[in-house]
Amino acid sequence: MSDVVLQLRDVRRTYGKGEQAIEVLRGVNFDLRAGEIVALLGPSGSGKSTLLHAAGLLDPPTSGEVIILGQNAEKLDDGARTRLRSRQIGFVYQFHHLLPEFSAEENIILPQLLAGRSRKDAKARADELLAKVGLAARGHHRPAELSGGEQQRVAIARALANCPPLLLADEPTGNLDEATAETVFQLLLNLARTENVAMLIVTHNQTLASRMDRTVTIHGGQLEV
Repeated sequence: MSDVVLQLRDVRRTYGKGEQAIEVLRGVNFDLRAGEIVALLGPSGSGKSTLLHAAGLLDPPTSGEVIILGQNAEKLDDGARTRLRSRQIGFVYQFHHLLPEFSAEENIILPQLLAGRSRKDAKARADELLAKVGLAARGHHRPAELSGGEQQRVAIARALANCPPLLLADEPTGNLDEATAETVFQLLLNLARTENVAMLIVTHNQTLASRMDRTVTIHGGQLEV
């Protein structure tokens, strides 16, 4: 089990109380291993984002356990949870959320500086990732000077800047045309292998999902494998 990066054990998430309570997650169990890329499918409102937020330590479950690299996040205080999230988890969303006043390279450098890495090492890592995502020549461009697909590739590079073992992505190709979505998806596949990153990707695209290592579907607040 040493290669298991993420474990969810009987994870439940309820919003509201009493008769108004809505149970979105109903005892989710799930394991994700290093280098594995898994598609998370489900209709709108099924709890995909709620599950992703629980796995990413953004929204604690009502009950159950979220375990990252053997550390039970539910037993940590807020500071330790924040450190675990910032050092071990990368996030990619449908919209890139890059800082518009900074260049592509600077957007990748900043999270590394916040994690305590030296500027020299942070720049070297940023340049390495820009090359991996095919943007070595675009590092000094600001987001507004990049295409949508290029912006999303920078967002992926930023998510991997601190070498997290786990990457969570919420519709990372949902805002892209078909050809660009294919480029970005292939990039994610390649990075999962070369960086040995475990990836859980929410998507509505059945074609892309079928090319991942496996697919899980959330239905009625539970996962169906």
